Parts: sequence; structure tokens; C-alpha cells
Amino acid sequence: MSPPAAPPVFIPLGGALLSDNELGTAYVSATTGAVATALGLNALTKHVSPLIGRFVPFAAVAAANCINIPLMRQRELKVGIPVTDENGTRLGESAQAAKQAIAQVVVSRILMAAPGMAIPPFIMNTLEKKAFLKRFPWMSAPIQVGLVGFCLVFATPLCCALFPQNSSMSVTSLEAELQAKIRESHPELRRVYFNKGL
Repeated sequence: MSPPAAPPVFIPLGGALLSDNELGTAYVSATTGAVATALGLNALTKHVSPLIGRFVPFAAVAAANCINIPLMRQRELKVGIPVTDENGTRLGESAQAAKQAIAQVVVSRILMAAPGMAIPPFIMNTLEKKAFLKRFPWMSAPIQVGLVGFCLVFATPLCCALFPQNSSMSVTSLEAELQAKIRESHPELRRVYFNKGL
């Protein structure tokens, strides 16, 4: 009888595991950033329309993504991610490619959350003025969850596909040392490719 398979280990694109300290820092920073954003915006929106106050969670989610993703992938920003030619031949590691990849992921994650956190507030604001929710106020939460779920069904695949998984950038945008190495081995190459991650 063969031994059970070991559980899969997540290795970032740069190839190095994150330490417990780095994971803890990323988690605490993202949580603190989201909570601070939510509390700050809640204080600012106390004297404005309730509709505006409904968008505070979206701002908190956006702030958390802007903090968490770069921190979770900080090793990639330091050592770079693999870049290849169009045939998949590895040319080296680039921190510039990592920056572009992480920026694309941050944008797609924020846009992914946008429909589910922007459309339901308008619908709920309208529904709460109607007799139905005044008569059945307990229906508010299930309706909101349903609306958010419906939005995510479409937003998630669309925003994952916003940027190609195998993104590219100009050789001239890479670090000087890597540019020199590529010009030496592949003088005709104009663009390199990299996996942007999720």
C-alpha cells in the first residue's frame, strides 16, 4: 500500500515560500488597512446621504486589495518572476514584470468586487422605500446576498480575463542587466512574457 500523497504546497511565482512573519504581516496590514478605511469613511459619511454610506465596504475592500496583494507577493517584487520568450524559453527573472503583474491583479480584484458592492446598494436603496421590505424587513439580508452572488457570477470570470494570464511587456521596460542578457542571447526579441498570477 502506497503512502498518502503529501498536501500541495503553494509556491509563489518567484519560486520562494513566504515565511510565517511575511504572511502574518500581510494579513495584519490588509486587515488594518480595510478597517481603518471603513472607520474613516464611516466617520466622514455620517452627515451625507445613506446611499453614499453604502459604498464604504467597497472602499474598504479596494484598500485591502491594494495592501494585501503586494504584501503577499513581496518576495516576487524583490527577486522577480520568470520571463520567457513566445516559445516559453526562460530568459531570467524580472522585478519589473512582477510590478506589472501585481498591478494587473490589484486592478482586476478591485473591479471584480465593484459590481457586487456597487449595484446592490442602489437596488436596496430603492427596495427599502417599497412596501414589501417594510412589511418583511427580514428579507433584506437574503436579497442582498442574492444580488451580490448574482453579480459575482459574471464579474469574477470577466475580471479574471481582463488581462491575459500570460501577459507581456517590452524588453526595454525590463531591468538593464536583464535587457543586456536578452540582447546578447536573443537580439531580435522585442517582448517577453510572464504569468501574472491571480
